[in-house]
Amino acid sequence: MSKVLKAGIIGCGGIANNKHLPALMQNKNIVVTAFCDIIEQRAVDTAKKFGEPDSKVYIDYKELLKDETLDVVYVCTPNREHSFITVDALEAGKHVMCEKPMAINSAEAKKMVDAAVRTGKKLTIGYQNRFRDDSRFLKRVCDAGELGDIYYAKAYAVRRRGVPTWGVFTNKEEQGGGPLIDIGTHSLDLTLYMMQNYKPKVVFGKTFAKLTKQTETGNDWGDWDTNIDVEDSAFGFIIMENDALIILESSWALNTLNCGEAKTTLCGTAAGADMDAGVRINRVKYGVKTVESPNFGDSGAAFNSGTNSSDAAVVEADTFINAIINDTEVVTKPEQAYVVTRILEAIYESDKSGKPIYFD
Repeated sequence: MSKVLKAGIIGCGGIANNKHLPALMQNKNIVVTAFCDIIEQRAVDTAKKFGEPDSKVYIDYKELLKDETLDVVYVCTPNREHSFITVDALEAGKHVMCEKPMAINSAEAKKMVDAAVRTGKKLTIGYQNRFRDDSRFLKRVCDAGELGDIYYAKAYAVRRRGVPTWGVFTNKEEQGGGPLIDIGTHSLDLTLYMMQNYKPKVVFGKTFAKLTKQTETGNDWGDWDTNIDVEDSAFGFIIMENDALIILESSWALNTLNCGEAKTTLCGTAAGADMDAGVRINRVKYGVKTVESPNFGDSGAAFNSGTNSSDAAVVEADTFINAIINDTEVVTKPEQAYVVTRILEAIYESDKSGKPIYFD
């Protein structure tokens, strides 16, 4: 691959600086030449750290999109802005990596899908947990049919006390919700991806805001603001068209010891799998219950203390860059992310109405 892509970053906050840009710096087929943030100094600082000597800085993303040398744009803004910036970038002839969740609601997500089809540009969503070693292994197990018909699954992203106290995470207008749309979206994406099932039939949901009014928080990132206007936990009951059932659990604050983030449990007719302690495949073999646990870190040599694991963000970045250069399909398809958004939205709607939400 001889082509070197030029990228622009829109939104120079934590997700850009801590995930996308460090990953892009490890790929020789892309350089970041444009940085945009509504806080100019933040864009300047990010450009100095990750940019080229001639990288440009913007405070208006529309000005960045006028740069005809850019091949791809990374949208790393609050959720409310994902849709219109992505659509504008696609219309400007750029490929787009948009951070999760796809959009603040399904109507906005649909605009993104339609724009990608209309322009013929590549659009993907930042569900990097698909690219972890354990996820990639489990996906191969599922695709090979080793679990049989997967008819029950649990998607879970549960923190005991992990309310983010920075940025706009707890701002409903900017983000659209709390842990459900923040981290629950990862576990749901992972579960649907493993099941290869994107046809929901009915959703029932319930959200709670029970603990975030307390002042002695024990929170991992310091005490939260008690004026938080999003849920602290949310749960969904999802029935698919083929009658498979998915239970979705998500929380930033919950009195539980059963914690885990961006994980899935899958139960099929031939075997089951979970991510509770690495990947575990449970089945009956020769009439005996067995558990198989792959080892992702054993080098096989006593003198080598290294690991075979790879950074999910790097793999995600490399995969998207390769798809652009080689003109192949993206792994995380916008149509799939759209279904995730529809289900999350249905959980919120069901909570408000107290009724199940049926899909067409």
